[in-house]
Amino acid sequence: MGTDRSATIVAARRTPVATRGGRLAQHPVDALAAVAIRAALDDAERSTGAVLSIADVVIGNCMGPGGNTARVAALAAGLDVTVPGMTVDRQCGSGLSAIVAAASMVRAGDAQAVIAGGAESASTAPVRVIDGQPYARAAFVPAGQPDPDMLPAAEALGRRFGISREAQDAYALRSHRAAEQAIRDGRFRDELVAVAATATDDGPRTGLERMLERFAPLAGGAVTAGNSCRVSDGAAAVAVVDDALRGSAPGLRLVASATVGCDPGLPGIGPVAAVEQVLADAGVSLDDVAAIELVEAFAAQSLAVLESLGLHGEGRTDPRVCADGGALALGHPWGASGAVIVVRLFSRLVRGGAPAGSLGLATAAVGGGMGVAALFEVVR
Repeated sequence: MGTDRSATIVAARRTPVATRGGRLAQHPVDALAAVAIRAALDDAERSTGAVLSIADVVIGNCMGPGGNTARVAALAAGLDVTVPGMTVDRQCGSGLSAIVAAASMVRAGDAQAVIAGGAESASTAPVRVIDGQPYARAAFVPAGQPDPDMLPAAEALGRRFGISREAQDAYALRSHRAAEQAIRDGRFRDELVAVAATATDDGPRTGLERMLERFAPLAGGAVTAGNSCRVSDGAAAVAVVDDALRGSAPGLRLVASATVGCDPGLPGIGPVAAVEQVLADAGVSLDDVAAIELVEAFAAQSLAVLESLGLHGEGRTDPRVCADGGALALGHPWGASGAVIVVRLFSRLVRGGAPAGSLGLATAAVGGGMGVAALFEVVR
């Protein structure tokens, strides 16, 4: 990307993910972010054996109260007052875009160490008002252009790709079963940092298999509460450093990233073009990638993307995809989810002992018709 410098994630932590109005509902977005920031920084200093001078904190968030969540969270995490902060809003891609922005600073030589990630407190998001009337979200596109909410957008993708209710339910169940197995095997343990008394995720939902067929369609089609993510609270953060600071610390080096636009009427398909571009830029194919993490907003949307990329067919999803479950099982804290999937890649590849050179891919769809993707390589 025009530079010989490297930017490597040497620490990655996340809070539990809790359903809106649940166990994290009393914690505002900056407080959630602060917990993840502090944990990532402490881990990074242990891993590198150095006291890191953080140049900036970049946090993705899309529904918070304003006031620069990243700066407030950095101070709440105990970082020095000289450390600035920048809040990024790319909706569901915010956390991943924040990490890419931080890595770009390091690769450009503008910083040696940056903390980045995402946070969302759907429970404490403010009510927004226009012309005296509250509204659920801001417009994603100018007036007169297609601007569907995410649920009907997922329904439209499902119809476009001929994805049945049965296929959506089966994919959702796969996510829940994978997360249940990951919990039994302790694969979330080292990435989680507790918030007060909350130390575990709310998901996956117990007994989903018995309940799936009883969920009513939400928009008159195949999308139901059972094959959709739950709106959630949570935060995730990573520490990105240059080679001079990394030393022998293992981590994930950013190889390439891409952000693309697509039809705003079908916003969930954005990851396809983003992934294709990132692979082309890196000169690799999906066959070369060891682990893939997709923000699973809806089963219909996830399957449309995976089918388009050749990662799902004949009722089978490629086992590299969300191998420990995804947002369908754990929940979707909008601005944080793009960072949560990077934490998941770090656990699967770095904590999991993958050899140097192993590749991991993270991608998210974005309201308004966009896709974000980033390719990482294990370094040891």
